[in-house]
Amino acid sequence: MQNRPDPAPAETTSERAWTPAFLAWLIAAISVLGALFFSEVMKLAPCELCWWQRIFMFPLVLILPLGLFPFDPRVVRYALPLALMGWAFALFHWLLVLGVIPESIRPCVRGVPCSEVTFEWLGFINIPLLSVLAFSAIIALLALTHIKASK
Repeated sequence: MQNRPDPAPAETTSERAWTPAFLAWLIAAISVLGALFFSEVMKLAPCELCWWQRIFMFPLVLILPLGLFPFDPRVVRYALPLALMGWAFALFHWLLVLGVIPESIRPCVRGVPCSEVTFEWLGFINIPLLSVLAFSAIIALLALTHIKASK
């Protein structure tokens, strides 16, 4: 009889849930680096809505790794509300830039106007859209983390 190697052990619940939580952290980290690049390197002054989005994104870079090493599925409980609030501000900002929400609401009363497009890539990708996409991906990954951790 030949000695066969043991089959790979089945992935544990925490191992399955760790990957989407790590990816959520990675997106948050890239988003923070991007925000700092736009403001510090490209010298684009953030508007008030951009500041609010940063308020909700920056803590995710610190909170998510605390739940990764060792993995704690409760990290979703702390990160998800931040991501949802940031997503709401990002969506409002993006709709304002698109002209869906009238500027007469005046969310930015001082400094850089929130409806002004200071950066556009490929003719349609702007900073508020990048923020909506980042928060959406983080929310989806946190939901997936919760689902996989619950199994």
